[in-house]
Amino acid sequence: MRRVVALAVCLCVVAPAAAGQSTPARKPAATPASSVKLEPAVMVCPSPLGTGVSTRREFCDVPIGRTPADGILVTVPPHRGTAALVFDLHNRQTYSEEQVCARNAYVRTTATIGVLTMDNTLIERAVIQNEFRTAADLFDRIGGGAGPSGLKAVAPSGTESIRIELPADAAQVCILGEKLSIQRFEGNETFVAPGRPIAIISNVMVEYQPPAAKKPPARKPPAKKKTPTR
Repeated sequence: MRRVVALAVCLCVVAPAAAGQSTPARKPAATPASSVKLEPAVMVCPSPLGTGVSTRREFCDVPIGRTPADGILVTVPPHRGTAALVFDLHNRQTYSEEQVCARNAYVRTTATIGVLTMDNTLIERAVIQNEFRTAADLFDRIGGGAGPSGLKAVAPSGTESIRIELPADAAQVCILGEKLSIQRFEGNETFVAPGRPIAIISNVMVEYQPPAAKKPPARKPPAKKKTPTR
């Protein structure tokens, strides 16, 4: 009986000691710094609208078109995996001070555009919809107009942040307008004819991961010089 009691006491003493010992936690492996780049896109804008007086952004008209040659061309840098096209989409509003003062400037505009590959395959559509009543609904004003204020009548209205994943093999893509719908008090209109500018884009960026750097070829050891024999 004494042996059983002694054994139980030993177990009670040893168990807490074992429980107090903790295995040191392993530190998670360090995550390498991301090499993804986000930089201004290299693009060809057939119809530059001008520079914003407040944002200093460059605005570009998006026309309705049927082939990549009709639209805005964006170059995608060499990359690993997929890349992404990032930009802000705006409606194209003609501002009239007279209509605003007369309180009949209301318009609800919906513009649909598409991003396509160079073989005219649609990648994804983007839509901007907003209502305009007064100058407060404009995103910015464009300088270089002929009026006394030096501002253009056409201005970006509303803004929609767009991000579109691009195919892994895309080296260049195109932005084209598809359809414009306008709702006014007096009636509705829809435009699909090629050539008409229906939206505006700004702040166009490309997000991508650069390809892995090529390792330089291993240098061959210099050849040993042969000692001439006498």
